[in-house]
Amino acid sequence: MSACSRRGALAATTAFIILAAIQPAPVRAADDVLNVLTWCDHEDPELLGPFEQANKVRVHFKDIDSTSAVRTILRQSQAGDWDVVIMEETAAPQLAAAGLLMPLDPADFPSDTVPAAIASPASGSYQGRLYSVPEKYGFHAVAFNQAHVSAQDMQDINAVWQPRYHGHIAIYDSYLPILSYIALALGLDPAHLTDADLPALQGRLAALRANATLVGDTASVQQALADGVVDIVVGGGAWTTAGVGEGGTVSTPTAHSDTATQRPDLTFTLPRQGGIRWQHGISIIEASQRKALALAFAQYLRTPAAQARLATSSCFWGMPASTSAPLDADMKAALHWDQQPAYIAASHPFPVLDDAMDTKLHTMWDKVMKNAAAPDQPGGGDNGGETAQP
Repeated sequence: MSACSRRGALAATTAFIILAAIQPAPVRAADDVLNVLTWCDHEDPELLGPFEQANKVRVHFKDIDSTSAVRTILRQSQAGDWDVVIMEETAAPQLAAAGLLMPLDPADFPSDTVPAAIASPASGSYQGRLYSVPEKYGFHAVAFNQAHVSAQDMQDINAVWQPRYHGHIAIYDSYLPILSYIALALGLDPAHLTDADLPALQGRLAALRANATLVGDTASVQQALADGVVDIVVGGGAWTTAGVGEGGTVSTPTAHSDTATQRPDLTFTLPRQGGIRWQHGISIIEASQRKALALAFAQYLRTPAAQARLATSSCFWGMPASTSAPLDADMKAALHWDQQPAYIAASHPFPVLDDAMDTKLHTMWDKVMKNAAAPDQPGGGDNGGETAQP
């Protein structure tokens, strides 16, 4: 596998601005275009090409960086603007309650090859009806360079606060998964935080920020770990290490690269206290005028071939929902395939908080990051977004 070209922070931002000016999203309703709101890992030609060719359509996608962005886009769109959305699955019930998603028939999405905890309809359902089905998942825990950091040390979630790691840590710039992870370190349930928990959370966040050398977005923390700028990424997982080579480039199977470019010293783990599980779900927009095509695309993403391509995306790798994805032994090892039952059991789903608590956590994050001495946020960060996408 050879490393694919990455979106450089400045170049990507500039290119996105230019593209947005030239081609505003979405493309208006047409039989030969499917409009999709999605993360960057769903945009590889190797993934989209087979579906486009088989259905004689073009998949037009728009990057999303948070579930709140999805809500804003859909509420400002006209009927028929968007057809499919791929987002953190726990966000689906709220959008379904607002009438923005189409109910799905479970019979259209067999789940016999999906682990029971991942396949559970609970997170993607509203009032007994299914609105989202899983297609990829991973963890916010700790990624590290095992040539410099003890794997045994990383089994304790509290190790990253130790003075010996001062200046060797990066923090993923997303407030909800990181604060949820810190909650686990405090022995709290991330899904049931109270006002009484906030002072301790803020104190631990401030201490972690003081121990870190940077706070960054997906590409930034991938590169910082690969380049040796840091040895630990708090909030990291397979998305930070699997397929990552020199310079932070992410490899894909179709690129036929030399596996020597990979970094076996980069790995991740879930500490014994657990981690936070993100889970991408596929939903169909209620106002779509191409529902049959949207359903076909959703079903395509659950095929073994598409699952393998999603798992090894050029943006970031992650676990396919289906265990039937045809991945080789090296790919499975990079994803910690055999450890998944234990990881799933030890992880907490991405929390669903009420608006008041969510606002308090976001405000806390912004305050701590603003007050940190000379904060470094390469690549512009995720602006503290609540996204579950790495």
